[in-house]
Amino acid sequence: MKVVWTHAAIKHLTAIYEYIASDSPVYAQRMVDRLTRRSEQIAAFPYSGRQVPEYAAEDVREIIEASYRIIYRLQAERIDVLAVIHGTRNLPADL
Repeated sequence: MKVVWTHAAIKHLTAIYEYIASDSPVYAQRMVDRLTRRSEQIAAFPYSGRQVPEYAAEDVREIIEASYRIIYRLQAERIDVLAVIHGTRNLPADL
């Protein structure tokens, strides 16, 4: 199944990179690579992520990579990555 990163999720990745890069650009790139590689797992096993407790919707799921939650929505013909959020942050009400 095709995985599409939404504009919001790409902005989250950029913010993560910039935050980590202030200390280590190399580590920042590694983290972004780790996060984006999880798309392969989502594409191959869409239901491998758990339901997001804050939303309680069957089609909104998440997988964890390091300290980050990768939140995605299952669609009929694709998967949309909605957000990449640090685990200590609150989720927006309107994903």
